[in-house]
Amino acid sequence: MELLYTGKTKNVFKLEDGHYLLKFKDDVTGENGVFDPGANTVGLTIDGAGLAGLRLTSYFYSKLNEQGVPTHYVDANFNDATMTVKPATVFGKGLEVICRFKAVGSFLRRYGAYVQEGQDLDSFVEVTIKDDDRLDPPISEDALAMLNLLTHEEYAILKQRTIEISKFVAAELAKKGLTLYDIKLEFGRDAKTNEILLIDEISGGNMRAYKGEQYIEPLELEKIMLAK
Repeated sequence: MELLYTGKTKNVFKLEDGHYLLKFKDDVTGENGVFDPGANTVGLTIDGAGLAGLRLTSYFYSKLNEQGVPTHYVDANFNDATMTVKPATVFGKGLEVICRFKAVGSFLRRYGAYVQEGQDLDSFVEVTIKDDDRLDPPISEDALAMLNLLTHEEYAILKQRTIEISKFVAAELAKKGLTLYDIKLEFGRDAKTNEILLIDEISGGNMRAYKGEQYIEPLELEKIMLAK
């Protein structure tokens, strides 16, 4: 295998058959030792976080594939904490798409003069640029199009799929008595067909889930969701 990229929470390898292999790490995003799915730096290491993230990602992606939602997921190897995916190209240097159901995190920090913490939001979608030096700034649809990162038509697809996928995840969590506050997704273009695909992961490391007013940590979320 050829190591292509060393990321914050996983490493990416190229396989001989043209697929890619994602190796999940135990590093999670946050600041000063406190987990934060919206942070753009690794804040701490949690033993077992990588495998927990992979198991939950495999759970969600398998269901999405069954429903015909385009994703890059092929299969997973829990023994090695790896996931095989189809090749995809990112938009520019990478975008993150957030769907918000509650006013928390960076949304609350930015707009706190107008909203209360935990206030309901109607599947609010926003896009940010993956740029650590500039703290992953939000970007509008018009700016994305003007900078040739994606077209208005692609943005419409991106937004629609973000809402559909996020509502699906929220419904799955609700079956376990949990509430999804927000979730961060990533998309790319299929390297062969150019179709927009869901990529990266869906795990406790990129969402905020609560049981009542209690925040559920990533490892605990995996245990709750995958409990028989």
